[in-house]
Amino acid sequence: MSVRGAVGRFGEDLAARYLAGLGYTIRVRNWRCARGEIDLIAQDQGCLVVVEVKTRRSATFGDPLEAITPAKQARLRRLAGLYLAQLPEHVAAVRIDAVSVVIPARGAPIVEHLQGVA
Repeated sequence: MSVRGAVGRFGEDLAARYLAGLGYTIRVRNWRCARGEIDLIAQDQGCLVVVEVKTRRSATFGDPLEAITPAKQARLRRLAGLYLAQLPEHVAAVRIDAVSVVIPARGAPIVEHLQGVA
């Protein structure tokens, strides 16, 4: 695995633990289809939550959440629709969240969670 892949995996692991600590249930990690990938799919009480995780080793290239552009938001909505279409059960509520993870050279990682980004 590349350094970039390892950093991304670490960020996804940290995001999953963070969300679980908030009471979310992680349903699926790295759901893939022909059109792309959803990092995490979780359950927050009665709401299905599609989670985009962005991880950086520094803020040199800006805040990780800045990478969630309007085009990325539209892609996440499309992927959420594709995921929902393959479920056998009806889902009443869906939300798209983002989790930012910054891993500084020293100190603990910084995690930021935004609900309803798309």
